[in-house]
Amino acid sequence: MKRIVVLVAAAAMALTACGSGEPAAGESKTCPNGEIRFGIEPYEDPAKLTPAYEVLTGALKRELNCPVKLQVVQDYSAEVLAMQNGKLELAQFGPLGFVFASRRAGAEPLVSFGDAQGKLTSYKAGIWVPKDSPIQSLADLRGKSLALSEPGSTSGDALPRAALAKLNLDKSSVKLDYAGGHPEALLALTNGKVDAAEINTQQLATAKAAGTFDDTKFRQVWASDPIPNDPITVAGSMDPAFKDAVRKALLNLKPEEVAKVGKFLDVDPAGPLVTVDKATYQPLFDLADTLGLTEGDV
Repeated sequence: MKRIVVLVAAAAMALTACGSGEPAAGESKTCPNGEIRFGIEPYEDPAKLTPAYEVLTGALKRELNCPVKLQVVQDYSAEVLAMQNGKLELAQFGPLGFVFASRRAGAEPLVSFGDAQGKLTSYKAGIWVPKDSPIQSLADLRGKSLALSEPGSTSGDALPRAALAKLNLDKSSVKLDYAGGHPEALLALTNGKVDAAEINTQQLATAKAAGTFDDTKFRQVWASDPIPNDPITVAGSMDPAFKDAVRKALLNLKPEEVAKVGKFLDVDPAGPLVTVDKATYQPLFDLADTLGLTEGDV
């Protein structure tokens, strides 16, 4: 019995140290609580994303000498909530998802994906229709159905809706169908379930490479301005020494160590990760304010 009491007391002390927000004596500031939790939202089939991100997180483990646990969360809102609740030290967010992660969870951007010249990459939202569709522009979507990916998506929700709003087209004018993700929105179009669908340049590149989308049978009727690529962020509550170490480690990764993830983000050939900050994503903060979006929309 005495042994059990001692073990319970020791466990309680360990939990107290972990929950204090301060590293325990002898604990590495670059390896809090013995591991780093890295979250991603399943913007593509998790079975495809997981091996790609395991290459990236494996390289990060080497650089920081700390296990990095990959967590594929359910959706945008779950990822924001996980960081807010202290369950993720690091997370990659979509640009608009980062806006809410910044405001709600204190997420701070560290790096994003660069090209072979070391410049920040971008992508575009798009709306596509069948090649023989009478729809020639956004205005022709009145009375038609449009597949979007999911609430909170930058290219799969906010930007298309903002473009429609400029033409005074709302939910009463266009039937919006949230398909559940970018691949699902594309499938809704190819399977003839909707009149039009959002397909961003990232999903387009992935689907064409996989042979699941023949763009000669479809037309693009709208494209957005370039969107800065997804940031990898750190929880704002983390120790500054940890933030600096992670940033340096990410910047030190070799292009081939981020290339598999880069292909899902239309970055090919991939370069090194590049530094970004909150100002990089200011247009997305402005977009959220213009549309009156809140955390409830993610």
